[in-house]
Amino acid sequence: MPNYEGSLDAVFHALADRTRREIVERLISGPLSVSQLARPLEMSLPAVMQHLQVLEACALVRSEKTGRVRTCHIEPAGLRSAEDWIGRQRTDWEHRLDRLGDHLSEQEQEQEQEQERPREPAERGPTDRGSAP
Repeated sequence: MPNYEGSLDAVFHALADRTRREIVERLISGPLSVSQLARPLEMSLPAVMQHLQVLEACALVRSEKTGRVRTCHIEPAGLRSAEDWIGRQRTDWEHRLDRLGDHLSEQEQEQEQEQERPREPAERGPTDRGSAP
């Protein structure tokens, strides 16, 4: 499992950057050339290429060069590994929150039952009224 976790770490590292997330979001709509990807971003073409290299290194994106044009495509399997991990975490937390909800409901029912019981008068001890030292 170390390879899986290493690749998962690389995916989350890549997605930690806003620019790379934007690139991934745009590629989900379909393949784009590097220049098309770079156009709306406020950075140089070499900077965009560096971001694409990070995305390719963790298998989120692949690119192919035809002539002078490099076209980028999304790699769904790379996103799927992150989605699977997040899904497992969500399932675990939903289970924990369900158990917490059950526990709180039980506590609430116990408190309601306790309030419904008739109360016994409290024992009174000797009072110090009227006694002076």
